Amino acid sequence: MRYDRYKVQPRQPRRHRNGNPAPNSAIEPRGISVEGGMILDRPIGVAGAGSIGCFVGGMFAASGRGVALLARPRVIQEIEGNGLQLTNFEGLARNIPSGALTLSEDPRILGNAGVVLVTVKSADTAGMADLIAGHAPADAVIVSLQNGVGNVAVLRQRLPGHRVLAGMVPFNVIALGNGRFHRATSGDIIIEQDDAGSAQQLSVPGLKMRPTDNIAGVQWGKLLLNLNNAINALADLPLRQQLKQRSWRMLFADQMAEGLAAIKAAGITPVSSTPIPASWTPHLLRLPDAVFGVLLGRTMKIDPEARSSMWEDLQRGRRTEIDYLQGVITAIADRHRLQVPLSRRIVTLIRSAEASGKGSPKLTPEQIRWSR
Repeated sequence: MRYDRYKVQPRQPRRHRNGNPAPNSAIEPRGISVEGGMILDRPIGVAGAGSIGCFVGGMFAASGRGVALLARPRVIQEIEGNGLQLTNFEGLARNIPSGALTLSEDPRILGNAGVVLVTVKSADTAGMADLIAGHAPADAVIVSLQNGVGNVAVLRQRLPGHRVLAGMVPFNVIALGNGRFHRATSGDIIIEQDDAGSAQQLSVPGLKMRPTDNIAGVQWGKLLLNLNNAINALADLPLRQQLKQRSWRMLFADQMAEGLAAIKAAGITPVSSTPIPASWTPHLLRLPDAVFGVLLGRTMKIDPEARSSMWEDLQRGRRTEIDYLQGVITAIADRHRLQVPLSRRIVTLIRSAEASGKGSPKLTPEQIRWSR
């Protein structure tokens, strides 16, 4: 969705899409107080509620917090017809009735938000920031839960006066249709540390948020891992199946090695979101299958059907975030005159797949390495 193309309706009482008047908050908060400057007695707005936004927003709603989802019409229709269904690899099963949420494609839904979670793709950040500036309260805290490393700078530039915090979501969420969103991998959300203790205040049962004093390093570490998003999208394989095969891991290792060389040249030190330091990861990926399988089981839990968000983008004919992942590596390489041939090939292959509109091209590791 292009968020700069929202059509704001003439001013009228805010309503759910089913025609019933919407309350000032999606559901009445239960004894939530204002602490350290974070406003939690007002709804949490989710700006661009796709897979991550619906899952995170749903977990807040399940804990009793008011939630307003700014979403595509298709997503709203699914939730209205089925409720917001949340599942995960550990057996979680929650169904939040649509009436317990405020749902709209109108950005005025953010008009009473105390916190706004930005979950749009990187290319839509500027457009969404302008909508937030026009519709969210001036005291709303903005939290970016996006891939990439440049979104917070865009938000801060376009939202002067707002407290803007960077975040990192380590887990994958799959949209299974009919209002169901399935969390398929493990990990806690990391939030930029601030004096208000925002990470702790936003933590709810089943959705822990941890503070960090080096969010930039964390985001660069996540970018390195996200370089596999494009590989997984080109492979058309579940992540677990892909990572069980050494030929695919070798490809990922070589891709990470290019990324590490580039960000080192730029003077950046990544912080790993797993117990394994980023600099060790390429070496560990090259281990024999049996050894790597034991290591993976100890460091990360992955659902058998988990796939990357970029794979989902190709399947749905959507624009991917390749420019904000491999594209960042190639841009750094250009500035420092580095050779990153694999990164460039993957960018070309993803753009070709986007243009074809036929979903994943189902390539082998060899085809990815040697495609021209």
